[in-house]
Amino acid sequence: MDILNETIRFGTVGSPQTTPTSGTAAAIAHIRELGLNHLEIAWVQSVRVSDDTCGQIQAAASGYGVTLSIHAPYYINLNSQTTELMQKSDERLLAAARKGCLAGAKDIIFHPGSYHSQPPEQVYERAKEKLLEITGILREEGVNVTLRPETMGKSAMFGNLDEVLQLSRDVPGVAPCIDWAHLHARRGDGTFNSYDEFAAALEQVKDVLGEAGLKNLHFHLSGIAYTAKGEKEHLPLNEADLRYRELLQAFVDYGVEATCAVEAPEPFHTSDALTIQATYRRLVMLKEGVPLKQDAD
Repeated sequence: MDILNETIRFGTVGSPQTTPTSGTAAAIAHIRELGLNHLEIAWVQSVRVSDDTCGQIQAAASGYGVTLSIHAPYYINLNSQTTELMQKSDERLLAAARKGCLAGAKDIIFHPGSYHSQPPEQVYERAKEKLLEITGILREEGVNVTLRPETMGKSAMFGNLDEVLQLSRDVPGVAPCIDWAHLHARRGDGTFNSYDEFAAALEQVKDVLGEAGLKNLHFHLSGIAYTAKGEKEHLPLNEADLRYRELLQAFVDYGVEATCAVEAPEPFHTSDALTIQATYRRLVMLKEGVPLKQDAD
């Protein structure tokens, strides 16, 4: 197997902390230097980037062979409770999509919102209608991106795996962002942390989105701390209980094709991404029967 053409591309959410100079173009160059091949640009506070800068980002990504996604601002809520808040939420998601497209990103990741103590079925219908509206606007404008609602790490937040997959089925132009650490933390009891549970989630993807759904995925992956209410904070892999090797084995066994963006606190941001990539590559080689290189005696 040619691991340079592997079916999962790995990178970081936000610039690797080892990037020597500031700027997204520099981060893209550093991603390639590290041997990674994806960058999720973190426009998590606001979208303040010029069209010229977007052009520079696109040129750098094309030149280095690095794929891009955008993490849209945190303050998006498909279930905003006032007209003013909903308008601001719409503007943030549309801005991330428009500028992301100019920058060469194909996937726009966002947090879908909160239940606000409302019935989940009611919130789902509102979120679906809002996404139908926003994807319609983007299609009319020729903004060719995929909106990816992220699975969330707290039970009070809209965005369990069922909901994200249903939105992806019901709304053209929407596909899932599966945050595996969030799904582990969401239950708050240490479950969703075994090969069988990871495989069942991939079976669910296939059931809802078809075999093609397994070939067009976007993941977040990191260690995570949690309480009974769900996510608390991201952790380095070596401080967390997430069985990421079993998760990666499920990816290999199911022939998953995806991008995987790693969220880890500094100073583990870069090293955890490289560890996850290297572990995945080793599992692929073992499955394919490729002999591992040994140091000379």
